Parts: sequence; C-alpha cells; structure tokens
Amino acid sequence: MPLWPVYTGAPAPHDGITRLPPPPPWRAFDGGPVLDPPDADGDPAAASPDRAHRAATYQATEDTVQLVNAALYLRRPLLVTGPPGTGKSSLAYAVARELRLGPVLRWNITSRSTLGDGLYTYDPLSRLYAARHTTRPPGAPADATGVEDHLRLGPLGTALLPYARPRALLIDEIDKSDLDLPNDLLHVLEEGQYEIPELVRASRDTPGGHAEVLVDGADRRVPVERGRVRCHAFPFVVLTSNGEREFPPAFLRRCVSLRLRQPDDDHLAEIVRAHLGEPDGYARQLIHRFLSRVGSGELATDQLLNAIYLARSSGLGADSLDELAEQLMPYLGRSAQPDAF
Repeated sequence: MPLWPVYTGAPAPHDGITRLPPPPPWRAFDGGPVLDPPDADGDPAAASPDRAHRAATYQATEDTVQLVNAALYLRRPLLVTGPPGTGKSSLAYAVARELRLGPVLRWNITSRSTLGDGLYTYDPLSRLYAARHTTRPPGAPADATGVEDHLRLGPLGTALLPYARPRALLIDEIDKSDLDLPNDLLHVLEEGQYEIPELVRASRDTPGGHAEVLVDGADRRVPVERGRVRCHAFPFVVLTSNGEREFPPAFLRRCVSLRLRQPDDDHLAEIVRAHLGEPDGYARQLIHRFLSRVGSGELATDQLLNAIYLARSSGLGADSLDELAEQLMPYLGRSAQPDAF
C-alpha cells in the first residue's frame, strides 16, 4: 500500500521510500542498468559531524512535511525559500537520513556556475598528456586513450544516474546563479537525462559503447552506456533560495515551492531542545529576546544556539552573558540597525 507521509520528520530512519506509489505517467523514468544505492557513510564529507548533527536534529513544520511528500510523490524538485538560518539546506540532510537515501550530493551555486559544472567535469589536457605517454596497440584509433579516465560526474550528473532509489541532491543558493542557469536546469530536471558528448563520440570506437566513470563524492565507478545517462528513480532535489531574485514562471511551475519563515516561540524551544536539551530559564529569556529582535532585522537560529550553548558552558555572570549574547547575535540584514540588547 502507498504510504503518506513517506517523510515524517521523525528521528528514526526507515525504508518508507520503497512504498511510494508509481510516479505520474509524465514523470516515469526507465534508465538502466539499475544501480544499488551507496552506503550512507560512503562519502566522508557528507557524514561530517555538522551535517550528521543537523540531519538528526532538524525540526520540520507541518507545512514542510506536507510539501516534501508532495515533491517525493510528484517526482518534482523542491524549491525552498526563506531567510538565513531557517534550515533550508538542513532539510535535504534530514530527509536523506530518515529515508535512507545515502550521502547528500551538494552543489554550491555561485554567479559563475553553469549547468556543465553540475553534470560532469572533463580534463582534456590530462588526456592529451596521457595519450603522449601511452603506447597504443597496433591498429588502435589515435584517440583510444580512455576518455572516462579524465572525466568525473558532478553532483547533478551523479544524482541522475539510474539508482534503485532516489538520491538526495542539494542545489544550494540557486538565487546566486547566472540568469540562464534556472532555465538550463529546467530542461535536465524535466527530462531526467543528459548526454556526455565526449563519451558519445568515444563510444563509436568502444565495443558496446560502455564506459566506467567516477561519481561525485566517492572513488566509485559506474557504467554509462554510449554516453547517455537517464535516471530510474527521480532524485529528491532541494533548491534553496534566500528570496533575493525572481525565477522564470516556467521554472516555478515545475517545482514544488516551500517558504520557510522565522520560527515562533514554541518552534524555537523545540529546536533548542533537539540541539542542547531542555531550555532553562536563561535560555527561554534568550529565545524571547531573539524573537523581539527579529522584527528589526535578519537573525539566524544558529546565532541563538551559539548564545545558549555559551551561556550554559562558559560560567560567565549574567551581565557578561548579556554582553556576549549581543555580540553573538548581530543583524544579518544590511539595512537594519541593531538596538540595545
């Protein structure tokens, strides 16, 4: 039987992803050969203490749970918008942990990022150098030097491999991108596939057109047939945005949109409880002060957590704690002027 919700926000990992119903007919993919999902600890960077802690302590709201499940059911990207420190990127790690999707593939966007950066990287100079120092068998074509040895899939390219269950892909701060990137992404995410021209050309001289290429985040090779990659289970894609720009309507129409807001008093207490245990009297005082300051400028939840942690562990007196908390919770918005704490 289908399962709703698949993602619940609960701390215990489970295999509920296997109970997703079949995708809508227009989002059904049939890529192969089907690959086994990687181990959760297969990427040491993805298993760093910071990311592992955020995944285990993330506190999802009801809206978050509903829209994550909508994205999973519809096989659509999830566009998460909100101010800094509201848990946009942590959500990807939390979902991957609960649903056992393996290490999160992360693509950090800058103004210079292009679609090609996310799909794969290819080093023609290293291939040229290798060709000059390789003895070819008699009759072998001049370029038969192993294109795949100089190519590695990027986070997007790896996520679209035909895994048996979805991979989790975090495309962080998409609003920092060049104007063309959202539309370029739109085509690939809509089709669930892409080509690697270097491998397409090389496949003409390779029996069966088979190549073994490295994936993002690990030294593991996977098969690619004739330079074409097509997903089997559409990845769980989280695109984060600070709301600094507008996206094309066609892009928005193909995403499930989730807007995160600053947490209220009860939600902040739950976050503190998950990270640091039951909030004491001074911690609740800091929560109240944090909320009273949010209206004057942007603050991030991790600023509050830092202040509460030091209040518990530093042994400072009340006056010193207040002064330290003031320094730990500066406004993030450029136009906001801090009031007295």
